[in-house]
Amino acid sequence: MKSDYPYDRELLVAQLERVSEGRRFLETIGEIDLLNDGDPKRVAFEGHELGYELWFSMQLTAWVLKLAPSASEALMLAARGQHICRWTIPRADYPMNRAGYLKWRTDLKKFHAGKVAEVLRTKGYDETLLERVQDLNLKKNLKSDEECQALEDALCLVFLEKQFASFSEKTDEEKMIGILRKSWAKMSEAGHEAALGLPLDEARQQLVNKALAG
Repeated sequence: MKSDYPYDRELLVAQLERVSEGRRFLETIGEIDLLNDGDPKRVAFEGHELGYELWFSMQLTAWVLKLAPSASEALMLAARGQHICRWTIPRADYPMNRAGYLKWRTDLKKFHAGKVAEVLRTKGYDETLLERVQDLNLKKNLKSDEECQALEDALCLVFLEKQFASFSEKTDEEKMIGILRKSWAKMSEAGHEAALGLPLDEARQQLVNKALAG
Protein backbone atom coordinates (compact mmCIF):
# COMPACT_ATOMS: atom_id res chain seq x y z
CA MET A 1 0.00 0.00 0.00
CA LYS A 2 1.37 3.44 -0.91
CA SER A 3 1.76 5.79 2.03
CA ASP A 4 -0.56 8.33 0.37
CA TYR A 5 -3.30 5.85 -0.52
CA PRO A 6 -5.39 4.68 2.45
CA TYR A 7 -7.79 1.84 1.69
CA ASP A 8 -10.71 4.06 2.71
CA ARG A 9 -9.42 6.99 0.65
CA GLU A 10 -12.90 7.83 -0.68
CA LEU A 11 -14.21 8.34 2.86
CA LEU A 12 -11.25 10.53 3.79
CA VAL A 13 -11.20 12.59 0.60
CA ALA A 14 -14.75 13.67 1.42
CA GLN A 15 -13.37 15.38 4.55
CA LEU A 16 -10.63 17.42 2.86
CA GLU A 17 -12.43 20.75 3.04
CA ARG A 18 -11.72 20.79 6.79
CA VAL A 19 -7.98 20.04 6.66
CA SER A 20 -5.08 22.45 6.27
CA GLU A 21 -3.40 20.65 3.37
CA GLY A 22 -5.22 17.77 1.67
CA ARG A 23 -2.20 15.91 0.30
CA ARG A 24 -0.33 16.15 3.60
CA PHE A 25 -3.38 14.85 5.47
CA LEU A 26 -3.73 11.81 3.18
CA GLU A 27 0.00 11.10 3.29
CA THR A 28 -0.05 11.29 7.10
CA ILE A 29 -2.97 8.88 7.28
CA GLY A 30 -1.05 6.65 4.88
CA GLU A 31 2.08 6.69 7.06
CA ILE A 32 0.04 5.75 10.13
CA ASP A 33 -1.60 2.99 8.10
CA LEU A 34 1.76 1.61 6.99
CA LEU A 35 2.87 1.37 10.61
CA ASN A 36 -0.38 -0.31 11.66
CA ASP A 37 -0.19 -2.72 8.73
CA GLY A 38 2.91 -4.13 10.40
CA ASP A 39 0.72 -5.85 12.97
CA PRO A 40 1.51 -9.59 12.75
CA LYS A 41 -2.14 -10.37 13.48
CA ARG A 42 -3.84 -10.34 10.08
CA VAL A 43 -7.46 -9.94 9.03
CA ALA A 44 -9.22 -10.21 5.65
CA PHE A 45 -10.81 -7.02 4.33
CA GLU A 46 -12.34 -6.58 0.87
CA GLY A 47 -9.96 -9.01 -0.78
CA HIS A 48 -6.88 -7.77 1.07
CA GLU A 49 -4.99 -9.05 4.10
CA LEU A 50 -4.43 -6.23 6.58
CA GLY A 51 -2.70 -5.85 9.91
CA TYR A 52 -5.33 -5.98 12.65
CA GLU A 53 -4.55 -2.48 13.93
CA LEU A 54 -4.87 -1.04 10.41
CA TRP A 55 -8.30 -2.65 10.11
CA PHE A 56 -9.21 -1.40 13.60
CA SER A 57 -8.16 2.18 12.82
CA MET A 58 -10.33 2.17 9.69
CA GLN A 59 -13.34 1.01 11.70
CA LEU A 60 -12.66 3.69 14.31
CA THR A 61 -12.31 6.41 11.67
CA ALA A 62 -15.64 5.43 10.12
CA TRP A 63 -17.45 5.59 13.46
CA VAL A 64 -15.88 8.94 14.39
CA LEU A 65 -17.14 10.42 11.13
CA LYS A 66 -20.62 8.99 11.69
CA LEU A 67 -20.78 10.53 15.15
CA ALA A 68 -19.00 13.77 14.26
CA PRO A 69 -19.54 14.51 10.55
CA SER A 70 -17.69 17.81 10.97
CA ALA A 71 -14.74 16.26 12.78
CA SER A 72 -11.64 18.44 12.90
CA GLU A 73 -8.36 17.43 11.29
CA ALA A 74 -6.97 16.76 14.76
CA LEU A 75 -9.80 14.39 15.63
CA MET A 76 -9.45 12.45 12.38
CA LEU A 77 -5.70 12.08 12.89
CA ALA A 78 -6.17 11.09 16.53
CA ALA A 79 -8.70 8.44 15.55
CA ARG A 80 -6.41 6.97 12.93
CA GLY A 81 -3.54 6.70 15.39
CA GLN A 82 -5.43 5.83 18.57
CA HIS A 83 -3.97 2.29 18.71
CA ILE A 84 -0.87 2.84 16.55
CA CYS A 85 1.59 -0.10 16.82
CA ARG A 86 -0.35 -1.41 19.82
CA TRP A 87 1.02 -4.95 19.47
CA THR A 88 4.53 -3.76 20.34
CA ILE A 89 3.52 -3.38 24.01
CA PRO A 90 1.85 -6.71 24.83
CA ARG A 91 -0.30 -7.24 27.90
CA ALA A 92 1.85 -10.26 28.80
CA ASP A 93 4.75 -7.94 29.62
CA TYR A 94 2.87 -6.70 32.71
CA PRO A 95 1.70 -8.47 35.88
CA MET A 96 -1.54 -10.35 35.27
CA ASN A 97 -3.52 -8.47 37.91
CA ARG A 98 -5.56 -5.26 37.98
CA ALA A 99 -2.56 -3.08 38.82
CA GLY A 100 -0.66 -4.58 35.91
CA TYR A 101 -3.61 -4.03 33.58
CA LEU A 102 -3.98 -0.38 34.59
CA LYS A 103 -0.24 0.23 34.16
CA TRP A 104 -0.37 -1.39 30.71
CA ARG A 105 -3.29 0.82 29.64
CA THR A 106 -1.57 3.97 30.93
CA ASP A 107 1.66 3.12 29.15
CA LEU A 108 -0.22 2.36 25.93
CA LYS A 109 -1.93 5.76 25.93
CA LYS A 110 1.38 7.58 26.34
CA PHE A 111 3.04 5.41 23.70
CA HIS A 112 0.27 5.93 21.14
CA ALA A 113 0.18 9.69 21.71
CA GLY A 114 3.95 9.95 21.36
CA LYS A 115 4.10 7.73 18.27
CA VAL A 116 1.41 9.70 16.46
CA ALA A 117 3.19 12.95 17.33
CA GLU A 118 6.38 11.58 15.75
CA VAL A 119 4.54 10.95 12.48
CA LEU A 120 2.88 14.37 12.52
CA ARG A 121 6.21 16.13 13.06
CA THR A 122 7.75 14.40 10.03
CA LYS A 123 4.84 15.77 7.99
CA GLY A 124 5.33 19.35 9.16
CA TYR A 125 2.35 19.77 11.47
CA ASP A 126 2.77 22.52 14.07
CA GLU A 127 2.97 21.99 17.80
CA THR A 128 -0.51 23.35 18.44
CA LEU A 129 -2.10 20.61 16.36
CA LEU A 130 0.27 18.01 17.80
CA GLU A 131 -0.79 18.94 21.31
CA ARG A 132 -4.47 18.75 20.37
CA VAL A 133 -4.04 15.30 18.83
CA GLN A 134 -2.15 14.10 21.90
CA ASP A 135 -4.85 15.44 24.22
CA LEU A 136 -7.43 13.45 22.26
CA ASN A 137 -5.32 10.28 22.26
CA LEU A 138 -4.81 10.64 26.01
CA LYS A 139 -8.56 11.27 26.46
CA LYS A 140 -8.07 14.48 28.36
CA ASN A 141 -11.28 16.26 29.40
CA LEU A 142 -13.53 13.32 28.53
CA LYS A 143 -17.21 14.29 28.97
CA SER A 144 -16.46 18.03 28.67
CA ASP A 145 -14.64 17.86 25.31
CA GLU A 146 -17.11 16.95 22.54
CA GLU A 147 -14.44 15.60 20.19
CA CYS A 148 -12.82 13.54 22.91
CA GLN A 149 -16.24 12.14 23.77
CA ALA A 150 -16.92 11.31 20.12
CA LEU A 151 -13.63 9.38 20.02
CA GLU A 152 -14.54 7.48 23.19
CA ASP A 153 -18.01 6.70 21.81
CA ALA A 154 -16.44 5.43 18.59
CA LEU A 155 -14.05 3.16 20.50
CA CYS A 156 -16.96 1.64 22.42
CA LEU A 157 -18.99 1.21 19.23
CA VAL A 158 -16.17 -0.58 17.40
CA PHE A 159 -15.94 -2.93 20.35
CA LEU A 160 -19.67 -3.61 20.38
CA GLU A 161 -19.99 -3.99 16.63
CA LYS A 162 -16.79 -5.85 15.76
CA GLN A 163 -15.22 -7.36 18.89
CA PHE A 164 -18.02 -8.03 21.37
CA ALA A 165 -19.16 -11.38 19.94
CA SER A 166 -15.77 -13.10 19.98
CA PHE A 167 -14.73 -11.49 23.27
CA SER A 168 -17.90 -12.61 25.05
CA GLU A 169 -17.34 -16.22 23.97
CA LYS A 170 -14.19 -16.40 26.11
CA THR A 171 -15.39 -14.21 29.00
CA ASP A 172 -17.71 -15.31 31.78
CA GLU A 173 -21.11 -13.63 31.87
CA GLU A 174 -20.68 -11.67 35.10
CA LYS A 175 -17.40 -10.15 33.95
CA MET A 176 -18.85 -9.39 30.52
CA ILE A 177 -21.82 -7.58 32.03
CA GLY A 178 -19.43 -5.51 34.14
CA ILE A 179 -17.43 -4.56 31.04
CA LEU A 180 -20.59 -3.53 29.22
CA ARG A 181 -21.72 -1.36 32.14
CA LYS A 182 -18.35 0.39 32.29
CA SER A 183 -18.42 1.01 28.55
CA TRP A 184 -21.98 2.34 28.74
CA ALA A 185 -21.02 4.76 31.51
CA LYS A 186 -18.25 6.24 29.36
CA MET A 187 -20.55 6.88 26.40
CA SER A 188 -22.69 9.91 25.59
CA GLU A 189 -26.38 9.87 24.73
CA ALA A 190 -25.46 9.91 21.03
CA GLY A 191 -23.22 6.92 21.63
CA HIS A 192 -26.00 5.11 23.48
CA GLU A 193 -28.41 5.73 20.62
CA ALA A 194 -25.93 4.36 18.08
CA ALA A 195 -25.20 1.33 20.27
CA LEU A 196 -28.87 0.47 20.66
CA GLY A 197 -29.18 0.47 16.88
CA LEU A 198 -26.50 -2.17 16.34
CA PRO A 199 -27.75 -5.50 14.93
CA LEU A 200 -26.57 -7.81 17.72
CA ASP A 201 -27.38 -11.51 17.77
CA GLU A 202 -29.72 -12.86 20.42
CA ALA A 203 -27.00 -13.95 22.87
CA ARG A 204 -25.20 -10.60 22.74
CA GLN A 205 -28.45 -8.66 22.97
CA GLN A 206 -29.36 -10.56 26.13
CA LEU A 207 -26.02 -9.61 27.68
CA VAL A 208 -26.63 -5.95 26.82
CA ASN A 209 -30.15 -6.12 28.26
CA LYS A 210 -28.81 -7.58 31.53
CA ALA A 211 -26.13 -4.92 31.74
CA LEU A 212 -28.56 -2.08 31.18
CA ALA A 213 -31.12 -3.56 33.55
CA GLY A 214 -28.54 -3.24 36.33
